[in-house]
Amino acid sequence: MTIEYLKKATPPQEAIDNATSETVARLLMDIQKNGRDAVEKYARDFDGWHGPIVISDAEFAKASKALSPGTRDDIAFAHSRVKDFAKRQRDSLLEFEVELIDGLIAGQKLIPVNTAGCYVPGGRYAHAASAIMSVCTAKVAGVPHIVATSPGHKEVGVNPAILHTMKLCGADVVLALGGVQGIAAMAYGLYSPKPADVIVGPGNRFVAEAKRALFGRVGIDVIAGPTESAIIADETADVNLVASDLAGQAEHGPDSPVWLYTTSRELGMQVMEIMPSVIAALPELARNAATAAWRDYGEVVLVGSREEMVEISDQYAPEHLQVFAKDLDWWLAHLTNYGSLFLGEETTVAYGDKCAGPNHILPTRGAARYSGGLSVGKFIKTVTYQRLTQGASRAVGQVAARISRLEGMEGHARTGDIRLKKYYPQEVFELGRLAGNQS
Repeated sequence: MTIEYLKKATPPQEAIDNATSETVARLLMDIQKNGRDAVEKYARDFDGWHGPIVISDAEFAKASKALSPGTRDDIAFAHSRVKDFAKRQRDSLLEFEVELIDGLIAGQKLIPVNTAGCYVPGGRYAHAASAIMSVCTAKVAGVPHIVATSPGHKEVGVNPAILHTMKLCGADVVLALGGVQGIAAMAYGLYSPKPADVIVGPGNRFVAEAKRALFGRVGIDVIAGPTESAIIADETADVNLVASDLAGQAEHGPDSPVWLYTTSRELGMQVMEIMPSVIAALPELARNAATAAWRDYGEVVLVGSREEMVEISDQYAPEHLQVFAKDLDWWLAHLTNYGSLFLGEETTVAYGDKCAGPNHILPTRGAARYSGGLSVGKFIKTVTYQRLTQGASRAVGQVAARISRLEGMEGHARTGDIRLKKYYPQEVFELGRLAGNQS
């Protein structure tokens, strides 16, 4: 593959943060031992929050009242799009029952988890859209109990837009907790009737590490890293749109990678030339984050063909992938590794992040090679069952006994033997011999 880096990221995208792991392990141990006392101490120490942890109905009403009618309408619009898409995902999952041979009936059931935990970040930005992506999706999946949490800051508490959105989407319990303490409170069931079976939602490196550390005790969506975005662009791409979209995603944080893959040297050079001015035009908070992200993690990769762009993009497996190129259907057919795909200049990652419909909680750090984003399926267990008649047991039991003995598992084999003897006492079956030297 012919590849040239017009801009190369330094330092590398992946780094192991031992200090974060050690801090999270210490906090989780303390919370597991001391429960609510530890959680509330960390809420005071880290977020300055001294108020109630469980949000009351009065606080929800206050939060909704604080929003303008236009803001409430915008949140309702986004909720409707995400809910509709999630319902169609749910409808695409099917239960079935089939008779594999005469008398052998097998089936698949879809059972929602009993309790879902939804983390909604509320630090640098107020992520009301993330509340929709997690809480609404869990609700559509049919989860009976949903607990959600977001940081409560000093005298302000949880952001009003986040509270309004959580209530709109159907959260049963909402907590004013962020960080490790928020994740741990849901995992251990400290403020809800039951511990969460699965915890989802984006967050900072401490949130991500807490989810990783608790995985196994609870299910999680993904072990997420910083938000990352890539753009595929050929010579037809609008340089201003490309630069704007890269800068728009770089504002997520100083360690958020943004990548451009292109077959056009001219386009790549133009993007690099105007990126500083595009970033400089952002407000201070976004400008500072985007400046560091582009400087340290931005890349511009020049390749020789669209086939090579597919190859390099699939190697990176970006969380968000935009295509500014001819023949969009070709790209849709050939790209395989991405969290979510945005085709054509008319769309942009921000649409998906906020209100278009598909979920914005997506895999990062190459996890798109083997995982998709959050969907109703994350909250639903696909389980199986089987039921046999005596006739089916006759056919299956002989084979099961022989394979069990082939593997040296005599106890397994005898569970088949005893049924064949009970149902067909007059018959003699070839049931195999125990493998190896076992007796």
